[in-house]
Amino acid sequence: MRLSQLLEKCKIVAIHGEENVEVENITSDSRQVQKGSLFIAVEGINTDGHDYIGKAIEQDVQVVVYDKPMFEEYFSRVTYVQVENSAIALAQIASAWFGNPSEHLKLVGVTGTNGKTTVATLLHRTFRTLGYGAGLLSTVANYVNDDSFPTTHTTLDPITLNAFLRKMVDAGCQYAFMEVSSHAIHQKRVYGLRFEGGVFTNLTQDHLDYHKNMLEYRNVKKAFFDSLPESAFAITNSDDKNGAVMLQNSVARKYTYSVKGMGDFKARIFEKHFDGTEIEINGKELIVQFVGVFNVYNLLAVYGTAVLLGQQPDELLRILTLLKPVAGRFQTLRSPAGFTAIVDYAHTPDALTNVLNAINEVLEQRGDIITVVGCGGNRDKTKRPLMAREAVELSNKVILTSDNPRFEEPQDIIDDMVAGLDDEQRRTTLSIVDRREAIKTACALAKPGDVILVAGKGHEDYQEIKGVKHHFDDKEELEKIFHGLLPNTLNS
Repeated sequence: MRLSQLLEKCKIVAIHGEENVEVENITSDSRQVQKGSLFIAVEGINTDGHDYIGKAIEQDVQVVVYDKPMFEEYFSRVTYVQVENSAIALAQIASAWFGNPSEHLKLVGVTGTNGKTTVATLLHRTFRTLGYGAGLLSTVANYVNDDSFPTTHTTLDPITLNAFLRKMVDAGCQYAFMEVSSHAIHQKRVYGLRFEGGVFTNLTQDHLDYHKNMLEYRNVKKAFFDSLPESAFAITNSDDKNGAVMLQNSVARKYTYSVKGMGDFKARIFEKHFDGTEIEINGKELIVQFVGVFNVYNLLAVYGTAVLLGQQPDELLRILTLLKPVAGRFQTLRSPAGFTAIVDYAHTPDALTNVLNAINEVLEQRGDIITVVGCGGNRDKTKRPLMAREAVELSNKVILTSDNPRFEEPQDIIDDMVAGLDDEQRRTTLSIVDRREAIKTACALAKPGDVILVAGKGHEDYQEIKGVKHHFDDKEELEKIFHGLLPNTLNS
């Protein structure tokens, strides 16, 4: 593709060299530069692509795009393009390279602290059930119709993201649903994509290792809705105090959903069980296979979004009754010993509170709740004491353990969690660094009628320790233990 075509939407400061050269491929990774490449130098969190421009030139790069003025001399065989913002240029160039695929899809972005994966995934499943071609970009997996591809980030880099959107268009997808993380919004990874709609789930403490404070975190989320065009819709959770904030400056069509108050899409909850919930949506009663008020919000977001995309309300309600929980999101396992185990991705204080409240509402003190929980290493440390406190206050027994320690010492992370407890709470809380042993201990402590919550990792099938990923799956570990259990064999 000609360079001039790729630069059409970019804000250019200066060009040195031939503007009409033919570009063979695009990359923001100097290790992937080949003869004829266009290399975009972007400043990241840990590295700055500008430091690798020399390496790219040595590898016979065709074009260098950058935003920091830094050249004293120019090589005549290279075209240099200085832009106002490299991150934005990367998104624009990536979109142009793949033929602006978002313009050929009805693309919906889902953002918020909790619920993104569930809402995006259930939207994909709903539209596939309705018979439409649909794609999904999520934390758990990426889908082009029913073909699954592994994922590494909540929101992909612009080149990989646009490549997936192109696959969707080529495969005949009419709709695409994606999680939009605060990191991605801040780093301009979704810049320039054309969204048909945006969904806001909620806002609670998370990612304060990246954002300076909650205000900045909220404003980054809000920027996504500020960027939606007039032709798009914005649907927000009006029961969250930040729901209205998301809509303040948006020119998109505005809608709300609610359980507690008024909303365009309104739900009521009747009966709660571990295998489902009896609810009402906009006056119609149904039974869904989900547990917890937080999941009713998720289903409302799915229903409202699908209605705004033109689908029939009654058919959507029928499909909602068929949908099942997403992998690692309130997944329920029954032990032959008579207790229940739940695996959930809850890794923020609010998410943990929601899951434990849901369990308490169903259990109604007919058994104990035993919670196994840890916190990730090299992430927001301020939520660690909060996570421990929520676990202890809403459980009968708590075992603090390792999550993904990454490059931190697991015991140090647990110590940070314990700091949130008073002396009495510390005396009644167990700390077991080995996650496998922690889960085994919880099962050994459980009596018939009890519930074990294993929180924090959900769908993940690994533990990351000192930069190495080791296979570890909470659900798998529980099933191994259950395989050796028979009723009445525990605590005998």
